[in-house]
Amino acid sequence: MENEIENALKDKFMSQAKFSSEIEDIVKRSNLSYIESVIHYCEENSIELETVSKLISKPLKERIRCEAMDLNYLKKSSRAKLPL
Repeated sequence: MENEIENALKDKFMSQAKFSSEIEDIVKRSNLSYIESVIHYCEENSIELETVSKLISKPLKERIRCEAMDLNYLKKSSRAKLPL
């Protein structure tokens, strides 16, 4: 009984791990960037972009930040960056 309730709650509510996994899957399946993948996921699931910031995990946030710096959306930081 408790497992059924836990599974129903997990399916109903999004966690950072589940959201990051979904975004990673979209990036692997398609030619979309991380930024585009987040936007695509939000549009497909009727999620407002303003609310998705709570669901982005630190590793995913770093990937998005590196991508944004490569695209000159953000200033390049002085922090060392490993080539991907």
